[in-house]
Amino acid sequence: MELRHLRYFVAVAEELNFRRAAERLFISAPTLSQQIKVLEREIGAPLLIRRSDGVELTRAGEVLLRAAGEVLLAAGEALLQTRCAAGVTEPVLRLGLLNGVPGWLPARIEELVRAQLPESRMVMTGGATADQIRLLKGGQVDLALLRAPVSLPVGLRQVRAAEEELGVLMWGADPLAAEDEIKIADLAGRELILFPRERAPEFHASLLQALRSRGGEVVLSDSATGHAQLPSALALRRDAISLSSARAAGAPGLAWRSFRGRPLMVTYAAAWRSDSRSPTLAPVVGALSRGLLGPPDQER
Repeated sequence: MELRHLRYFVAVAEELNFRRAAERLFISAPTLSQQIKVLEREIGAPLLIRRSDGVELTRAGEVLLRAAGEVLLAAGEALLQTRCAAGVTEPVLRLGLLNGVPGWLPARIEELVRAQLPESRMVMTGGATADQIRLLKGGQVDLALLRAPVSLPVGLRQVRAAEEELGVLMWGADPLAAEDEIKIADLAGRELILFPRERAPEFHASLLQALRSRGGEVVLSDSATGHAQLPSALALRRDAISLSSARAAGAPGLAWRSFRGRPLMVTYAAAWRSDSRSPTLAPVVGALSRGLLGPPDQER
């Protein structure tokens, strides 16, 4: 009997649902089901009663749940004491936290790391895309979140981590705010305030190209500001607009509207050094590559 089988069983027993347990463990539901069957064959008795709306523990399952909790707790304590005796610190994932990234993404990464390595912890260093690439090259972070498209130096790799819809952020009294949705062509001639180009050059260029290719011939503003300063900038430049996710909706004095038709998206990437030996990195990269990380509305 392997510890991972006990962890899998405890997750199913606590969630009483294979899909939710699989999401919690960052594995697929079929894989989880197969591993539970392996455990049941080893024990020689069913542990779960599978129903269309979930699962129920058998008497044997109830006994194993109590015992498994004690075993996993003891194993974790033994590992901690052994690490201390050997002078080895707990595993750490050093995450390059991108400015303005949706909060669920780093939260899910931390959940994933702790699900795979319960004794681990995560530390974060903030910055824009360009900052994160420098941190990654210098070995100061293990995993960096970036806005794509982004070209990386030799020795760095990346995988798509998430997508988010962008819309128009404007002063609340702007005539466009009267519309439920906005056509990109309606932005023609408008002053557009974006983040400083050097923070993410390729993403900056891709946004302008996406707008202009769909008739949104905007005029790039001389002003450039980060996400946190946009409310102040738009309050001073009330004829200007900006781009933001729906997370900006409800900001005092401002209005956010989505685009009509095909949405404008921002893609977030996760990057790492190909020569990294961090034990916390492999499960994160694996889950991202298999598309097992998702926002909260996909978790349950």
